[in-house]
Amino acid sequence: MALSKVDLANQVENQLPQNLVANNLPFRNIIINGDMNIAQRGTSTASITSGSTFPCVDRFAFEPNTMGTWTVSQDSDVPSGQGFAKSLKIDCTTADASPAASDYIQLQTKFEGQNLQYLKYGTANAQTLTMSFWVKSNKTGTYNVTLYSSDSGKLIGANYTINSASTWEKKTVTYVGNTSDAFDNDNAQSLRVVWFLGAGTSYTSGTLQTSWTAFSAGDYAAGQTVNLADSTSNDFWITGVQLEAGTTASDFEFLPYDVNLLRCQRYYNKYIGASGSNTGASYDGSFGTFFVYFPTTMRATPTKSSTSGTAFYRFYRLNSNDAITSLGDNGGGKEFMSFNFATTSAAGTGGELGVKSGGVLEADAEL
Repeated sequence: MALSKVDLANQVENQLPQNLVANNLPFRNIIINGDMNIAQRGTSTASITSGSTFPCVDRFAFEPNTMGTWTVSQDSDVPSGQGFAKSLKIDCTTADASPAASDYIQLQTKFEGQNLQYLKYGTANAQTLTMSFWVKSNKTGTYNVTLYSSDSGKLIGANYTINSASTWEKKTVTYVGNTSDAFDNDNAQSLRVVWFLGAGTSYTSGTLQTSWTAFSAGDYAAGQTVNLADSTSNDFWITGVQLEAGTTASDFEFLPYDVNLLRCQRYYNKYIGASGSNTGASYDGSFGTFFVYFPTTMRATPTKSSTSGTAFYRFYRLNSNDAITSLGDNGGGKEFMSFNFATTSAAGTGGELGVKSGGVLEADAEL
């Protein structure tokens, strides 16, 4: 008896390797903004010496620990013919050729546990993860990229080698699944990816762990031999970062710009003084309020900030606009943020609060 088209399709699918079927599903890439296209905070930050910051490209934090001085930027240097328009560039501007044991340089991205449940961690069916990315540096040698679970306190590591100086190379590493420990099903951080660009002996003296193992500092960057901080001539570029379930890497999953932006805005929103930045407001003679509604529900109630000083804001009403004399936090939630203000306007007026050029309102719910 002849097979129907549906039966034939199912038969073909059942004969394919499981990871090949899975890797063709939409949103298979766990990484958000892996093509480095979204940079809401700006395109470059200089003089970074310590602390974990988001210097430019959304969802990618940079953290040096007293190991050189750095400029991190969104760059247009990309691998030819691969469809990428942007990369993340890390440039050493002050060298540290002899780092202390506790020094390190990290690039990180982090994920909510509720987005990782399909990996089946904590069960016998825990999925192997494959990560692929394009990388370029003048500094050849062995680098470390580690996964760390903040829920279990365990890590698993991998090494890759930049073989040719100043040449784009695609790297692929795999990590076996964790059958012992589940990810928490919530909006908190459960997993982070950490690329080491240099590390002192406190983090390299251990053993590369190729299965999920309790955190030990010496294992964190095991195998890392490169010190990107040893010369101001050193640069590092990365793009096309993909982390997916399965044992092989699929082609990079390009998402439309607006979809990519909306996913980033779950964690961070920035409103810059420009045309169209006005928002509805009212003033009763002594107290005014305005609301900013986010384009998507944020991960958590964000931390809000505004440009210091009142010169960046105006209260616009019919045939007039008035100076803002004070601006302050008035609460909010995951869907909106609110500010209070005082102005020289008459009581009982309605209008719009405008953010002038140079003014910035920010909402931060990063992991």
